[in-house]
Order: sequence, then structure tokens, then C-alpha cells
Amino acid sequence: MYLAIEGVIGVGKTTLARLLQPVFNANLMLEVFEENPFLSDFYGDRERYAFQTQIFFLLSRYHQQRRAAPAFLAETAPLIADYTFEKDALFARINLKGDELEMYGRVHEALAEKIPPPDLVVYLRASTDVLMQRIAMRDRPYERNMERAYIDELNQAYEAFFGEGAGRQGAPVLTIDTNELDYTRQAQDLRLVEERIRQALKLAPFQSELPLRVEG
Repeated sequence: MYLAIEGVIGVGKTTLARLLQPVFNANLMLEVFEENPFLSDFYGDRERYAFQTQIFFLLSRYHQQRRAAPAFLAETAPLIADYTFEKDALFARINLKGDELEMYGRVHEALAEKIPPPDLVVYLRASTDVLMQRIAMRDRPYERNMERAYIDELNQAYEAFFGEGAGRQGAPVLTIDTNELDYTRQAQDLRLVEERIRQALKLAPFQSELPLRVEG
């Protein structure tokens, strides 16, 4: 089983991945975003540092997914990741334009062919206001000047790609609205997410009557 968790900045991807690791006795593959030397500058001047930031992320994510994912998948234990390789292109379409976007697109397309797809993508949905609250609560220094308009634009892009009616091809998508969930403090919320994942992947035991929408 290869499970990837997706959603906008601040929605709780890494937190959920860590909480689900012992539940499924899984290996964990976490995105290494803090090593990007351009990230802090990018949030201060998006237009100037967008291309450097995107290319660094693209190559970093490619190397991790190309090397780590197959090694994990060769084992019998499940694998849980807190991102998909596809996400990088969503950011690029917002942050890049013209020749830079075209060049990025060619590189991304070539690299994507070598990346193993997950069996299920869990798309965590939240309103922009909730996302801004969660970003403020975790208080990462480079996110303190995060613009609401940027997060809202990302939210719309994620919704268009992963959300209901997106017509997305590839791995099936399980959409979970997290606006009212607190799986870090409420055990029943984590159990709900676990049950919906088990239902989507047809892993026993699960309660078949749980409300569920999986998009292919």
C-alpha cells in the first residue's frame, strides 16, 4: 500500500502522516522543504525567487521519490508520504510564467515518467481562513509574512486539481474536509480518517456505511 497525503500549506499533511504511521505500521516519506535555500527569500519576493525555488523543489522531490519510494515499496510494509510529485506543478503554474513556466513544464514532464504513483491520494480540504489560522499557530519564521491571497490562490488550484469534479487522471483521490477535524487532539477524528482510508483501499476492518467520495 502506497498512500500519499495532499493539501494546501498548513492543512495538516505531515501531522496526519505521522499519526497514521503507527496505525498502519508503515514507512514514512516526508517532504524535505526546509532545506530549500530560496524559500525564505521567495516569501519575501515571490516574483524574483520563484524560478529558483521551483527548480530546487522539483529536483529535490524527484531525487527523493526516485530513490526512496522504490526502496520503501520493495519492502512489505505500507508507505505513507506527505506529498505527491504532482503538487510541484500546481505551484509552478501559479508562480511562474512565460519561458520559465515552459522550461519548468518540460523538465517536470520528463521526470514524472519515472516516479511511482500512489495507490491512493488523501486530499485534505480546508477553507482559506482555517488554513491561515493553522499557519499562524505553527509560526514558522519564513511563513510569518504569508499572504492570504497567495494561500487562497493555492487553495483554488488544489481544489481544481484534486477536488470534486476535477476530472483528474491517475491515482484515486479520497477527499476529507478538515475544517471541523482535530485529529491531533481528538482520537475519534483520527479514527474517522483511518476508517475512510481503509474503506477506500478495501482494507479490513472498515465500516462500509461511512460516507465516502473517491475520485479517479
